[in-house]
Amino acid sequence: MTDVNLDQTADWKRNDHRHYMHPFTDHKELGEKGGTRVITRAEGVYIYDSEGQQILDGMAGLWCVNLGYGRQELVDAAARQMQELPYYNSFFQCTHPPAIELSQLLSDLSPGQFNHVFFTGSGSEANDTQIRLIRRYWDLKGQPDRMTIIARKNAYHGSTLGGASLGGMSAMHEQMVMPVPGIEHIEQPYPFELGADLSPEEFGLQQARLLEKKIQEIGAEKVAAFIGEPVQGAGGVIIPPASYWPEIQRICDEYGILLVADEVITAFGRLGEWFGSTHYGIRPDLISFAKGVTSGYLPLGGSLVGDRVADVVIASGGEFAHGYTYSGHPAACAVALENLRILQREKIVEKVKEHTAPYFNERWAGLGDHPIVGEARSLGLVGAIEIVRDKDSRERFHKDQGAGPRCRDFCISNGLVMRAVGDTMIVSPPLIFGKEHIDELVEKAWKCLDLTQQSLESAP
Repeated sequence: MTDVNLDQTADWKRNDHRHYMHPFTDHKELGEKGGTRVITRAEGVYIYDSEGQQILDGMAGLWCVNLGYGRQELVDAAARQMQELPYYNSFFQCTHPPAIELSQLLSDLSPGQFNHVFFTGSGSEANDTQIRLIRRYWDLKGQPDRMTIIARKNAYHGSTLGGASLGGMSAMHEQMVMPVPGIEHIEQPYPFELGADLSPEEFGLQQARLLEKKIQEIGAEKVAAFIGEPVQGAGGVIIPPASYWPEIQRICDEYGILLVADEVITAFGRLGEWFGSTHYGIRPDLISFAKGVTSGYLPLGGSLVGDRVADVVIASGGEFAHGYTYSGHPAACAVALENLRILQREKIVEKVKEHTAPYFNERWAGLGDHPIVGEARSLGLVGAIEIVRDKDSRERFHKDQGAGPRCRDFCISNGLVMRAVGDTMIVSPPLIFGKEHIDELVEKAWKCLDLTQQSLESAP
């Protein structure tokens, strides 16, 4: 254990409050609560704070640390590349081996229609790139009126102007003066909140057909693409019924629009397949990726560009006037290469599908028996539990009671990272979780649900 230095911790917290603006944070509220928790090191599936607490990381960092912490092979890959070629760009008709080799490997691992990749620094940048590719494609096809991209409410596609416009989170849109025009949203496939009176199959078809309705409303000749996460992550691990994605695919095919899968979370093993699209049997034209491609050790994202789009953009498009300083960063690509090779060599994706996920799904479902849990759902290695006042009616606790944030805080104080999305608690653990870690996660989650229930019942 790292030596605990309380004076150093206090100093860090003071300077953090003075200088560091955190993502998605109410800074005033954070200061009033006494500041941040300072994470100083990590190993395996555990993180450690500056006060010496060991915490089971049930979120794999931010959906990304698939191989867990402390993989020396990834550190060594970055160090070797930084010693040899720490940086060069992909502009000026230049390239370098890590970007070439990673492009080839991603092509080999992805569904057969993908033979090209455009690298970015993040998932947000990847989705901005998708907007550019979609609109460039239709312009080159002689259909410039096909500008509208349809996405879903409560979806998260990043925090850049383009990504946030694609996303359907109302709180983000309220703070945007001018979202990107030509983006429309349909309702999400959220059975727990919206599908109580229908069978899963009926609800899935109903929600998918909202896409067809929207296309007809806009005019098919004006619609360019539909974008969706195979499983909505930041929205609360929204797992669509099995009937949903096949119907979405049918509609995209029938109206000739592009299908974009945002796999920033679901790619590279999260659902027990290399890509979430494979799990659902869909054939996207574009895939956004990031996070798990490097296990979060260095920032990297990108767009997998299917042949339908790539063939047109390459053959007819001339210069594609888009790119980033860090597109295909050599050190990030080197880490991604080693990360994907480890996933292959250790057969981690196969282990998730055959062993880890089935055990996790079984244990996680047991949380549904807790008195304040209305539903416990999971797929692969993602899971969610819905905190409710009444299990039968699915009535929520009053918003002012903050049931989800209470549970999150109890989790942290009891050595578990579990994220709150409103009153939905979600997890996305490292893919290297063993049965003992799953048991620890579920046992701590139950304990923290008990503490949450007691706290809510005793609150005035």
